[in-house]
Amino acid sequence: MQAVCFLALLGLLALSAPAADARQLKQDTTITDADILNFALNLECLEAQFYHCAVYGTPLSEELTAGGPAPIGCQQANFTNDDVLNLATNVAQDEMKHVAFLRNALGNYSVQCPLVDIGPAFAAAANAALGMDLSPPFSPYTNDLFFLHGAFIFEDVGVTAYKGAAPLLTNPTILSAAAGILAVEAYHAGYIRTSLIQNGDVVTPYGVNVTTIVNSIAAIRDMLDGTETDDEVGGIYDVTTGEFLLAPVDMNAIVFSRTPAQVLDIVYLGSSSKPGGFYPNGINGKIH
Repeated sequence: MQAVCFLALLGLLALSAPAADARQLKQDTTITDADILNFALNLECLEAQFYHCAVYGTPLSEELTAGGPAPIGCQQANFTNDDVLNLATNVAQDEMKHVAFLRNALGNYSVQCPLVDIGPAFAAAANAALGMDLSPPFSPYTNDLFFLHGAFIFEDVGVTAYKGAAPLLTNPTILSAAAGILAVEAYHAGYIRTSLIQNGDVVTPYGVNVTTIVNSIAAIRDMLDGTETDDEVGGIYDVTTGEFLLAPVDMNAIVFSRTPAQVLDIVYLGSSSKPGGFYPNGINGKIH
């Protein structure tokens, strides 16, 4: 009965409305909780495709994507560490369940998974982060350590995206579900950060160590999302204090938030107004 009521509620929330620029979300009263969940579904599709490809070497099923296109660059990762493989497998299963949950909850209002680039886009992101054209191009499927770098890009963004969406949700049941997904993403991010911290001094084939790459990724996110908060704190090492960082938090140990526009700035690798990066054709739904 609760599931039926939840679906009925989403049906009432998903009122017809024109497409909305993500930057105008807070001012657009036509955006509903269902629209925000569809925005989250787009993000979950990206994560699920990446992890499923890395673990199994195949895209998500048509059932999960609602007939969405196969991803660009899907391939199985070269895992040699059983712990990392187990992590990747668990995360892949979690992300698939998130996609299924959101799609089932939204019912006929759920959007199709968009085209995602989980191959060349990683190379472009790495080049931007380090300010050079890496040779060979960076790929998260090369080895266990590079897989963790790729996962780091997505998990932190996911956590801050759900945190940013929380104040925009109006229904307590939907908010509770979103909070539960945020918690799972945070667990994923914590494990990935810990693994990267433990390998922070490892020098990569690009001549820089893991800490340098991860902190550079955090810095480029800060530049892309246009915030004045120092997202280099979102890296794994604080050069000012000399301390490792388990979580990207403010002075009150509260995780940072990102608006939908800031999230798109990052995953589009440029601007929320110009699709690209990990979403070559943009995301689906009213918030884009």
